[in-house]
Amino acid sequence: MIVVLAMALIWLDSHAPWLQPVRQVNGYLILPAQKVAAIPATMANWFGESAATHQELLNQNKKLTARNLILETKAQRLASLEAENIELRELLSASEQVDDRVLVTSLTAVDPDPFSQQILIDKGVEDGVFIGQPVLDAFGLLGQVIDVLPRSSRVLMIADPNHAIPVQVNRNGVRAIAAGTGSLDVLELIYVPNTADIEVGDLLVSSGLGGRYPKGYPVATVTSVENISGKSFATVTAQPSAHLDRSRHLLLVFQQGSGQVPPEALWNKK
Repeated sequence: MIVVLAMALIWLDSHAPWLQPVRQVNGYLILPAQKVAAIPATMANWFGESAATHQELLNQNKKLTARNLILETKAQRLASLEAENIELRELLSASEQVDDRVLVTSLTAVDPDPFSQQILIDKGVEDGVFIGQPVLDAFGLLGQVIDVLPRSSRVLMIADPNHAIPVQVNRNGVRAIAAGTGSLDVLELIYVPNTADIEVGDLLVSSGLGGRYPKGYPVATVTSVENISGKSFATVTAQPSAHLDRSRHLLLVFQQGSGQVPPEALWNKK
């Protein structure tokens, strides 16, 4: 019966134009009910889209955070490489001013003993390194080799309390002995007469006496001169020219006429 009624209504709707106004009125009447009925589906779609958008934002945030971390790490590495390049350029400039042949080496370790200022470098017997060999950085004399292994060596820095080096004032040639104090930024000139012509700011260079260090390389700059009444010697301190606390790339010096010959391919030829 219901099916027959439905078929009849369909036939009337398609063959009776006068029903069109009735359909429009009914459409306005049932519109609120349709909207109310559609609310659950609309809310479900909205919550679903919100959840998807929130999850997408979380994923994007995680990706951006990871990318930012990677970029920051690369930036830090680039800063380190830039500093290393600057040091290598300074070292290259220093090597061009050295008359002797040199070999570039790198610091690999620092002696943890607070009373000893020694370091390890990555060149050894296989590279022609020998005991007593002078070591420079881009700014001045750093020390000398005291022990040699096949592929590494130990260097005693000029700041070590067991180290002393003959120096002279670059301004006037006055000679003295610069001894290490154990502090990386302080050397002490020993047995300097009160009458010696040494002033604050004077550059001290290696004198070449004793034959261990080549002549004329920067060693330190005088930072204080104190003449104490009643004492025969002045108290003179100086700051090392070499960056003892931060230089990573160094030069091993092969003095002309020393008889020590490194591998030919590693010579820094003029």
